[in-house]
Amino acid sequence: MKVQDQAHLEDEVTQQQGNPRGPLAAFRRSTAGRIWSSTVGKKAVMGITGAMMLLYVIVHMVSNLKVFIEPASLDRYAMWLRELLSGLLGHEGLVWVFRAGLLAAVLLHMTAAIQLARRARAARPDGYQRRSRVQGSYAARTMRWGGVILALFIVYHLLDLTTGDLNPHGVHGEVYRNVVASFQRWYVTLFYALSVIALGFHIRHGLWSGLQSLGASNAARQRALKLLALGTALFITFGFLSVPFAVLTGLLR
Repeated sequence: MKVQDQAHLEDEVTQQQGNPRGPLAAFRRSTAGRIWSSTVGKKAVMGITGAMMLLYVIVHMVSNLKVFIEPASLDRYAMWLRELLSGLLGHEGLVWVFRAGLLAAVLLHMTAAIQLARRARAARPDGYQRRSRVQGSYAARTMRWGGVILALFIVYHLLDLTTGDLNPHGVHGEVYRNVVASFQRWYVTLFYALSVIALGFHIRHGLWSGLQSLGASNAARQRALKLLALGTALFITFGFLSVPFAVLTGLLR
């Protein structure tokens, strides 16, 4: 069934319960509102925003690995990004566009996930109290807590390496020295590692679920797609972990 069709059916149920007026009611009656109100529409939003965040994570991870080629490349890359399209958007204008888009993607992704989880709980029979351990993978059962860890980490990471408020060095533009100063603290590296591992589980399960939702999975391709999701998650996890552990062990100074 198409997203618009299911959204229309679910909207009819809502209309039978009343027809309130106001901006929120008008949005719900719109095409975008009907799509967002439907279960399929929320899954589609999760898939699109998940793909946006995955692309950002991969680019960010690859950019971090530049430090092993030349430490100063991190500073040059940061300066290049801040000045990109500066004539049109001003200094750091493009960076703020990326930040705003990423924030919107995160909020939409989290909102859709929370609302889908509530719908799933409401749809369970009254006598169904516990989910069988056989159903779902370990990653699927820990998605909620993984999301909480990632949300807390993002806040700390911004205060540490973006604003510099929690960074021992904290000099704007000196990216490499800020990174080294941060990860020389073992407890920061530990928190970073736990967050990145949670991200890995999230990516593995999210990518696999997204491919299934898109209809890419079948009996013949199931094993290959599972390996793709696992390989992507491991690549990103080890890529991100390589920098803090290189600092902690003294490889990067």
